[in-house]
Amino acid sequence: MATLLVETTVLPAASPIRQLASWLGPNDLPYSLPIHPNLVHFTIGLFVIAIAFDIAGALFPVEKRLFRFLALPITRAGFHNVGWYNLLACAVVSFFTVAAGFFEMLLAVPIPGVTSSIGLQSMETMLWHGVGGVAILLAIITMTVWRGYQRFLWRRDMGRQVQWLYLLVGLGLFLVIGLHGTLGAELAAEFGVHITADQLLATGVDLHDALP
Repeated sequence: MATLLVETTVLPAASPIRQLASWLGPNDLPYSLPIHPNLVHFTIGLFVIAIAFDIAGALFPVEKRLFRFLALPITRAGFHNVGWYNLLACAVVSFFTVAAGFFEMLLAVPIPGVTSSIGLQSMETMLWHGVGGVAILLAIITMTVWRGYQRFLWRRDMGRQVQWLYLLVGLGLFLVIGLHGTLGAELAAEFGVHITADQLLATGVDLHDALP
């Protein structure tokens, strides 16, 4: 008579990600402060500088008298060089920004029972923020490729290296990034993601006793 062996598997009581708890610090991270917010502002700064300097280069015929009056040795090509290299750096940094965001989102423990000011719960906010981050990364990569074609092929021999449409799309992306950043701000300010003080306050703990 054949014997049927049944293997019983015991599932962990906690979420699998909590198995990493032993090497996480006070902010539920393996390091003291979140990296993603810092990289986000670095990414935004590079992109804003890139578009701003390309706008300055596009409007150079209007500005050059002022630069000449101030005895500033500024050239149109110089403005466009700053625009190009900052956008290129932005595209590279954005990969690390998104990667750090997803890593820290996996370790996030939002304050339960909270709804954001726009009516989203923590998981919905994180999902929209994650999907939006990837979409913005793809947009920045597309802008970089578009800018490269203008610089090296389409407008290589022209004084104004960028198309007006490119600048308008860049300004539009400013707005999209700002709106998207609101979701990230809500994760920190309203859901207390990776902020120990907010987590303790939500549980009614006295910070003077709980924190060193």
